[in-house]
Amino acid sequence: MLVAKPKLTQPHLYGCDASALVPYQTTLLHPDALIAYEQMKHSIQADGLDIDICSGYRSFDKQLAIWNAKASGQRVLLDKHSKPVDIKTLNQTEIVDTILIWSALPGTSRHHWGTDIDVFDPRKISRDNLQLVSAEYQHSGPCHELYSWLKSNAFKFGFYFPFQQGKSGVSPEEWHLSYFPVAQQYTEDFCSDTLLTLLTPIEIHLKQDVLPRLNALVQHYVKYVARPNQ
Repeated sequence: MLVAKPKLTQPHLYGCDASALVPYQTTLLHPDALIAYEQMKHSIQADGLDIDICSGYRSFDKQLAIWNAKASGQRVLLDKHSKPVDIKTLNQTEIVDTILIWSALPGTSRHHWGTDIDVFDPRKISRDNLQLVSAEYQHSGPCHELYSWLKSNAFKFGFYFPFQQGKSGVSPEEWHLSYFPVAQQYTEDFCSDTLLTLLTPIEIHLKQDVLPRLNALVQHYVKYVARPNQ
């Protein structure tokens, strides 16, 4: 059972309060991001393509469950090439670093904000068959045409790709869009000291390795992101 989380001054930054978000399909989005997304979707469809969201808002508790499942070996760890890694061959620091290739530390996910979405082309692949790997968005992949459109046009609606090769701590994610006008302010407001207050009392796997490195992890995985037009 999780220990009750302390009250935070800006709980929405850490996935602890979604009251300001609005429902859209099966997820929640920031109101400004939703307006921009619907405008973008209309433009995409006018060009004969389509887009859908497979993941939007994710709570702190949901991210914690993902983290603990991966840290305990209940969910498969993947390397930067999306290949399975044997957790038994890794020490604790290596496990943390391997999880962080594709999954955020609880409290640090941009999906906590309602500004970030994972998208796909529903004409070419179903949500159930989607794996969210680069091959699906690269040449000959089912979402390549959509990805190409987004690279050329998403900025017109305030969206961009925050995770890019050599420009972010997180591995490149061709499916992950961020609504920059709000997300950038949230990135600046994010505080590692507040995150430490949140993580210290709860049952999170590998805590003894994570907490001493927390400032560095926040700098690399939260603060270090690409900017539009890079």
